[in-house]
Amino acid sequence: MREKIKQWVPYVAVALISAVITSGIVLGFGGRFLVQPLQKNQIAPQLSLPFPPQSQLSESRNTAVVRAAQIVGPTVVGIVNKAYARDFYNRKVLTEQGSGSGVIIDGTGYIVTNYHVVENSQELSVSLADGRTFAGKVVGVDQPTDLAVVKIEASGLPAATLGDSDSLMAGEPAIAIGNPLGLEFRGSVTVGVISALNRSIEIGERRFKLIQTDAAINPGNSGGALVNADGVVVGINSAKISVEGVEGIGFSIPANTVRPIVQSIIEKGHVARPYLGVSPLDPNTAPRYGYILNIDKGVFVAAISANGPADKAGIRKGDVIVQVAGKETNSIADLQEAIAAHAIGDSIEVSLIREKKNINVTVTLEEMPSR
Repeated sequence: MREKIKQWVPYVAVALISAVITSGIVLGFGGRFLVQPLQKNQIAPQLSLPFPPQSQLSESRNTAVVRAAQIVGPTVVGIVNKAYARDFYNRKVLTEQGSGSGVIIDGTGYIVTNYHVVENSQELSVSLADGRTFAGKVVGVDQPTDLAVVKIEASGLPAATLGDSDSLMAGEPAIAIGNPLGLEFRGSVTVGVISALNRSIEIGERRFKLIQTDAAINPGNSGGALVNADGVVVGINSAKISVEGVEGIGFSIPANTVRPIVQSIIEKGHVARPYLGVSPLDPNTAPRYGYILNIDKGVFVAAISANGPADKAGIRKGDVIVQVAGKETNSIADLQEAIAAHAIGDSIEVSLIREKKNINVTVTLEEMPSR
């Protein structure tokens, strides 16, 4: 019996101490605790741990990153892409296809984002940093550069400033603001540096010149802002190399690339760019379409757009384009880049190989027809 009592003593002691603490004040003296009961209607004093005024930031805390986040953060939005699908009972339901980010570039509700964020959307939901949600409408897209413009019906919105991305220097601070992994983590700020400029990467048949950064960019950051230490948007986050063993390699579309494309979309609903009017194939793409190319250089012309610039200049199906305006073209990306370097209405020299003969023709570039 005595053993059982000893086993219960610690629990009884804890219960008594708890009861005493809830009904009185525990005072410590010389390693002993004395309990002073509260008087009737007496309120137990509270431990006072005052907070400093939150509006006052110390000089060490008020960094360029903090200021940039305060300036640009309110302009970054969340975009949810929705489309109709059939449920188990074959009913038409609106489902979420994915989500991304966007940046308000005009106080009347124009937002720049990535094409792949709004691709195939039938409804868009745009969430502002202040908690408000609006229906969004796609004004226009530019698939070649992965850019799009969305409009919401609002006014007086905070708008970001698009800076001069050509003035960037490798090593300067880079701040990414967006919604990684969805709206639950909206407005996340990550910090790194500008790792490199004018990185040329090929995605599919397109070649992109992008800003490389090690600021963390995750799914959902697409369409968000890349900001410099002055609080100016220098890029629109677009891609990340997601390969095992690779960390800290993200890419952003330079602001100087974004600006004319966005202006053209807002003014015309599409991007006006020159085109040659051929369907090209290179050794890498030909097998997809059942062709086997036996060429050492150049790009094979698989088809000609009727009455297009190439057709008017006398380029034929089966020709091999080896140079455009003096620049070698050994891939589709080479050809597209050479054409994009010129303006609508420019006359350029195109060098061909036709039946083992070298031919030069002059082509006047025209505006690419809208799809």
